[in-house]
Order: sequence, then C-alpha cells, then structure tokens
Amino acid sequence: RIVMAIKEAGNVKRFLPSEFGSDVERVHTVDPAATLYAGKLSLRRLIEAEGIPHTYVCCNGFAETYLPSIGDVTAVGAGPPSDKITVLGDGDAKAVFVVEKDIATYTVRAVDDPRTLNKILYMRPPANIVSHNELISMWERKAGRTFQIVRIPEAGLLKLIKEAAFPLNILLSLALSIFIGGDQANFEIEPSFGVEATELYPDLKYTTIDEYLDRLL
Repeated sequence: RIVMAIKEAGNVKRFLPSEFGSDVERVHTVDPAATLYAGKLSLRRLIEAEGIPHTYVCCNGFAETYLPSIGDVTAVGAGPPSDKITVLGDGDAKAVFVVEKDIATYTVRAVDDPRTLNKILYMRPPANIVSHNELISMWERKAGRTFQIVRIPEAGLLKLIKEAAFPLNILLSLALSIFIGGDQANFEIEPSFGVEATELYPDLKYTTIDEYLDRLL
C-alpha cells in the first residue's frame, strides 16, 4: 500500500523501507526469521519493479541489542553477564555492531546523497567488525576476569529455534545467520549494488565497540 501511495503521489524523491538489519538478499537462516526476510525481499522487488527511487539501509547489528549481553543472544535484555556467556557455533564468524545514534546519523546523511540512490547503504565501521570470541576477549580485559563459555553447535541451535517461544525464536534464527553464518561481513560490497557508510562519510565519528563496552562497566 505504501508503494502504491508513492506511485500515486508521484513526487516522492526517495523511499527508505524499514529494513535496518542484515542484507535480506545475503542471509541464510530458518524460520521464523526466514519468513521475515522473505517479506522484506519481496518489497525490494516491488519497489524496483515500480521504478521508485530508493535506498536500502543495512545497518547490521544494533549495538544496544547485542552488546550489553556481550553477544549472548540467549540473554538479550539481561545486561552484562555475571559468570557465563553462551556462544553459538565456534564463535569465529565476523559480525557487525553499530550504535543506534550512528545508524540514524548515517541514514540522514544518505537520504539525499546521489551516491546512495538505488543502492544498498551498508554500515560496516571497521573497528566494529568482530567475532564473538573477539568480543568476549575485549570484555574480559575490561572486566578484569574470565567467564565460563557455553558453546551451542549449529545442530543444537536449530533444535533450540524449533523449541523456543516468541520472541526468543526470532532472535535465535537471526543469530544463526549472524553468529554462525557470518552473513553480515562475509561478502564484498560491490559498487554495482552497494556503498559503505564510513567510506562515504569519513567526517562522521562513530562509536566503536571498545567505547560502547566502557559504558557497561
């Protein structure tokens, strides 16, 4: 309905659909996240078919969602861990975490930038691309202690997703793509389809993971 309204109005200069996460065309996961991504992907195709000027914003992981639990998706919302951290898979896949204020700032800058027209705007701040193991090591250095690591292999995660209730099942199925698949950082951004925010706007200082973790102490 929004797309049809834009077509009828005829004067919309740029449409930024509500994506704000991983790139829906480059994720590999299972339901319920798979269905969520499929809906967003079908919207992309409709926007393009109707010739609507657009920018898709892929900000990757919201720092405020994932970092307070030090990447432990089973404990989102619980704050910093007291003794143990759950790691999905081997913990080596790279993920990307961006602070909400920075996501907003980059998005506003991109709205009328001709370089982002009909492109995907990716947010991959270099200092904020880390594996879960690296994130835990950063936190242990800051906290001055080590934590018990509980590892869940991919087969175990798939079982958890099937058994978990909403909203944990969504978080876990998103995490399958992020923390095991590494789908936020496992591909090159080609000029034919995308641009990277920190490269477009080097004058904007972003909050690093290191700086964000200091807020949790």
